[in-house]
Amino acid sequence: MNNTYFGANLVDKNTISVFLFSPIQKNDHTPINLIINDNKVVPLEITKQVFLNGVSLYTCRYSQGFKLGNSYLVSIENFGIAGLNVNEAINFPDFDDEYYYGDDDLGVTYTKKETTFKIWAPLSSNVGVLLKTSENEDYVIHYMKRQPRGVFSLTLKGDYEGYHYLFLLKTNEVTYRSLDPYGKACSANSVDNVVVDFNKTKIDLYEDDLPTYNSYLDTIIYELDIRDFTIDEHTNIVNKGKYLGLTEKGRKTDGKNPAGLDYLESLGVTHVQILPMYDFKTIDELHTENSYNWGYDPWQYFCPEGSYSTDPNDPYSRIIELKEMIAALHKKGIKVNMDVVYNHYYDTLMNCLSRVVPGYFARTRKNGILSNGSGCGNDFNSERPMARKLILDCVKFWVKEYGIDGLRFDLMGLLDITTILRIKKVCRALKPDFMIYGEGWDMNTELSSDKKASILNSYKMDDVAFFNDTYRDILKGPNGADNLRNGGYLTGNLSYVDGFKFCFLSSSVNFVYPARFKSPDQSINYVECHDNYTLFDKVSSVYGKDNVEKVLEVINEINATILLSHGIPFFHAGQEIGLSKKYEDNTYNKGDEYNKFSWDVLDQRIDMAKYFKSIVDFRKTRYLANILDPKAIGESTKFNNLEGGLLGIEVKLSTGDFYILINPTDNNIRHTFNDYVLVECAEAGYLRNSQLYIKTLTSTAHTVTVVSKKVS
Repeated sequence: MNNTYFGANLVDKNTISVFLFSPIQKNDHTPINLIINDNKVVPLEITKQVFLNGVSLYTCRYSQGFKLGNSYLVSIENFGIAGLNVNEAINFPDFDDEYYYGDDDLGVTYTKKETTFKIWAPLSSNVGVLLKTSENEDYVIHYMKRQPRGVFSLTLKGDYEGYHYLFLLKTNEVTYRSLDPYGKACSANSVDNVVVDFNKTKIDLYEDDLPTYNSYLDTIIYELDIRDFTIDEHTNIVNKGKYLGLTEKGRKTDGKNPAGLDYLESLGVTHVQILPMYDFKTIDELHTENSYNWGYDPWQYFCPEGSYSTDPNDPYSRIIELKEMIAALHKKGIKVNMDVVYNHYYDTLMNCLSRVVPGYFARTRKNGILSNGSGCGNDFNSERPMARKLILDCVKFWVKEYGIDGLRFDLMGLLDITTILRIKKVCRALKPDFMIYGEGWDMNTELSSDKKASILNSYKMDDVAFFNDTYRDILKGPNGADNLRNGGYLTGNLSYVDGFKFCFLSSSVNFVYPARFKSPDQSINYVECHDNYTLFDKVSSVYGKDNVEKVLEVINEINATILLSHGIPFFHAGQEIGLSKKYEDNTYNKGDEYNKFSWDVLDQRIDMAKYFKSIVDFRKTRYLANILDPKAIGESTKFNNLEGGLLGIEVKLSTGDFYILINPTDNNIRHTFNDYVLVECAEAGYLRNSQLYIKTLTSTAHTVTVVSKKVS
C-alpha cells in the first residue's frame, strides 16, 4: 500500500509498541498478530492505542513473554508484516545478569582436529559462519547453535587453518554480515577474518631478559609511530614503514650515525610507546603509499595492523613480524607500551560491535542519542559488563601473546574507573611492573564525573599515571594555535616560576598549589607528544623562526629539566633533536612529510642527541629521582630564587645531594657557591667521572647545570 509504513519495537518482556503510518486507519476488529519462528501465529492484546496526525500507535501485550533468540514478526492484515526490533532488550534491568558470558573462548579456538567458533549475540535469532578457503571462492554457510547467555557456537571437525570467515547474523529480522569482534587474524583491509594456528607464530619474545622496575619513576618513555620512525629516505633501513624496519641491526643514517633500532638503544630509554598497531580502518593496506593515518580509528582490536606488514594478504605476516619487532626491542632491553583506543570505536553503522549486538557497546546520552565525547566516534560503553569483558580479554591477549609491557590509553577520561582498575589487576598479575597510564582529560560523556578515569579522580587509581598537561603548559607555554607565541617558564616567561616549582615536584606536593596526584608515579612529565605542535615549532614561535640556535638551546634545557624533575619522563620521537611538523597542529592524516623522523636532521644535530642520551644516563645511573612519598619529595627538594632570574634547586637523593641551576633567561648569569662543588652536568651533558670542582660558575643562557657537594 502506497504511503503506508509500520514497525514494531520491544518495550519490555511482555510488551511491544507498534506504529502504523497510513492514510487509512486499521479497522478496530483487525488483530495485530505475532508470528513466532515462522510457524506460530498469536493475536496480541492491544492495551492502548493513540491516533495522531496519520500515525497510529498501539501498545500490545504478549502474556507468555518475548524471549531473545526467537524470530518474531508482527503482521496486520492489509498492511503487511514487519520484523520486531528487540534492541531495547539491552536496557532491561536484568539483561546483563542474564546474558553475561564469562568464559574465555569467544572468537575462534583452533586445533588441527577441529575448530570452534563462538560469538556473543544475544539479540540474534539465527547466526551462521560464512567460510571459504581463499579470497576468490564463494562462502559456504554453517549454522551455529544458540547456547545459554546469548552465545552461538559451532564446532567443525577437520583442519580449518587458513579459512576465511565472517559471521552472518539475523537480528530484528534483518540479516547482516560481520567481522568477528574477537578476530585475531584478518585478510588485507579486514575483508574477512582468518583462522590461524598461533602455534606457528611462537617466537622468543625475550621477556625473561628484561629488567624489572620497582616503580614508574625508574622508567623513561619514548613515543614513536612505526611508519614515521623508519620511513625516511636518509637511512639504509630496508623495511621502511614496517614492523621489520624496527628489527634491523646496524642501520645507519647518511651521516653514518645509528638509525632505527640501534638509535633507540643508544638513547637509553626504558620503554617505547608505540602509536596504535592493532588493525585500524583508514589505511589501504595494499596501497600504503596512497594513504596515511596514525590509527586512532580502531577496527579489529585483537588483530595487528596490516599496513605495517610486508604482506597484508598473508594473515601470518602481520602477526609474526609484529612479534619479531617486539622481540628485537626486548632483546635490546627496551620494553614496549601499546597505545590503545578503547574510548571510542570507528564507524557506528559498519563496525562489527554495532552489527553483532546493536547498541550495546555504544554509550548513549539520556535522550538516546549516541555520545561522542571524543569527537572521533561514539563512546565505548566500558561500564557495560560484556563491553568491559571485551577490553579485559583484549589486553590480556596482547600481553600473553605479544608480550606487551604497558598500555597508554587514548582519552582515558572517557572510560570508567572500574574498568581501568580491573585492567591493572589483570595485567599486573601477568607482569608485576606493567605500566598503566593515559590521557585523563575530563571529557563530555554520559558518565558521571565520579566514575570517569580522569585526572580529577587520580586519587582513586593508585599506580595509574596521567599525562600532566599542567607540566606541559607551564614549562613550554600554553597549548593550542591561539597560544602558539605565548611562552612558559622555560621559554622566557619568569612569572611561571612558582608553577614551575609545583610541576618540578611532580604536582604531587602541596606547594603553592594543591597536589594533583597522590604520588609522583602518577605524573607523566611531558611537553610534546604526537598530538599538537612539536616542541621546536612551539619554541621557535616564541623566539622567532630565524633564531634556530637559541631555539635548540631551549629545547636542550627543557629536555634536561624533564629528566631531572620528580615524576615520569616522557618524550616524543624527534623531540630530542628539535624536529618540526612545519607548524601544523594535528597531523594525524597529513602524511610522511609532516610526521616522519627526519634522520638527516639527526646528522645535523647529532650533538643534541648525544646531550639527550647523556642526561638519560645521568638520571638512570646517578640521579635516581625515585622518591615515591610526596612528603619526602617536599622535604628533600628546596628552591632558591637567585639573582638575574636564575633558579637553584637543592635535591637530596639516595645517591647524593645535588644542586641544579636552571637559567631560563637570555643572559649569562654568574653564581658563587658557599663551597667547592663537583660539576656533574653542564652544556655538554653528563660529565661521567667528572673531577671538575668549582666555586664560581657562569650559567649560560638557557642551560641546566647540575653540581653535587664536594666529597671531603
